[in-house]
Amino acid sequence: MIIPEGTQETLQVKKDEGFDHQSIISRGASPGLVRGASTSRPYQNSQAGYSGNRPPTYLEEDDHDQFYDEAYSKPQASDASLVHNAVAPAGQSKGYYQDLEYADPYAPNPNQKAEKLSPFAKFIGGNEGKYPLEQRIENKKRGIGRQTYPFLTWIISIVLIAVFIYEEVIQTKAQGTPVSFKPTVNPMLGPSGSALIYLGARFPPCMKNVSSVPPSTLLACLNDTANPSTINCPLEQVCGFNGFDNGTPNQWFRCVNCIGSDAGFIHIGLNLLCQLTVSAQVEREMGSGGFFLVYFAAGIFGNVLGANFSLVGSPSTGASGAIFGTTAIAWVDLFAHWKYQYRPVRKLIFMTIEFLIGFAIGYIPYIDNFAHLGGFVMGLLVGIVFYPVISITKRHRVIMWTCRIIAMVLAVVLFVVLIRNFYTSDPYAACPGCRYLSCWPTASNNHCQGCVFCFHPK
Repeated sequence: MIIPEGTQETLQVKKDEGFDHQSIISRGASPGLVRGASTSRPYQNSQAGYSGNRPPTYLEEDDHDQFYDEAYSKPQASDASLVHNAVAPAGQSKGYYQDLEYADPYAPNPNQKAEKLSPFAKFIGGNEGKYPLEQRIENKKRGIGRQTYPFLTWIISIVLIAVFIYEEVIQTKAQGTPVSFKPTVNPMLGPSGSALIYLGARFPPCMKNVSSVPPSTLLACLNDTANPSTINCPLEQVCGFNGFDNGTPNQWFRCVNCIGSDAGFIHIGLNLLCQLTVSAQVEREMGSGGFFLVYFAAGIFGNVLGANFSLVGSPSTGASGAIFGTTAIAWVDLFAHWKYQYRPVRKLIFMTIEFLIGFAIGYIPYIDNFAHLGGFVMGLLVGIVFYPVISITKRHRVIMWTCRIIAMVLAVVLFVVLIRNFYTSDPYAACPGCRYLSCWPTASNNHCQGCVFCFHPK
């Protein structure tokens, strides 16, 4: 290949100034060129420059590799910092090169000793400090997180689908149809209220003694299709799970296992849509460990809050609280990395609209707004603790660690206080109007009072 014209002029000037021609070639003829980026082949001539009166000569193919090996072995000067590690050090193999723009940010630096992480740091996906701050910022702008695939999100989604299929099997066996229309219509197009309770929905009368819905209360049986109900069963039978111990409701686990169930086809469709988009991206950014803590802490706390203040006589089910907790991570990301966001104000407006839509959906029967609100609050707190925030100044780092400590304390305190309040007091007495945050008073729900489909024996 012919030496570029600018390079020939440079060689001529350097020769006139007394510099050795060969040494100039070895060190790079133009300081503006990145070593290894040009594909031009050096001009081999003992005379300086090419006058155009005679054809240029080239290096033979046998000498090509030898020439570049010698050039790389020379110490580099002014352009050494243009591209980090753009040229392989002497003695390195040819496989050393990589595409710097799309390189794996977690690939270990061969010149740096590998950093050992604690088991806890590995679990939550901690890897800060293993690649430059500038690349972390660039990855943040491009949406590149700690891992490539959201494995835990996929697993949870498969579990949700499997549990919903089981719900439909139970509903079909009981009433002959996969969707309940009698004794009450399920607007989410799914099992009846009694079937949801039997399958593990959050229903406070199955979890503790509720004065307005005592254990002697009769509920519509799973196979009842009359409207109003004509086949009634005792509360203990409808609650299932082998009944109660000594006749006392004690199924505390409903705040956990109801995360895996859904109220109907519409409900699971909305949950999977949000989970496979928003939640999946959160797992990519946080890692599976941190995502696991946020997802289940938010889901459980949302159900605990709903058990305290929602309508006690209406079952609630679904992973909506957990999903709201993962959407809260987007708020943490937005405010912690405001200047790295693309049009952050517009993004804040859209996120607010999405939150209000989710809040409105919480008024649909069998879906609880308290689970949404509680999941969102706990998602914020746990997200502040575990989300990988980029701090470029000491002041920002101090603020973030202060927020993390406060958030961790608040999360623990809220869990303890609300669980204690659920088992030791009547939440309606403390906040009689709170039920209206999740229930729109109509004749069909007895104006948000007591149990909407319970029958007390005379």
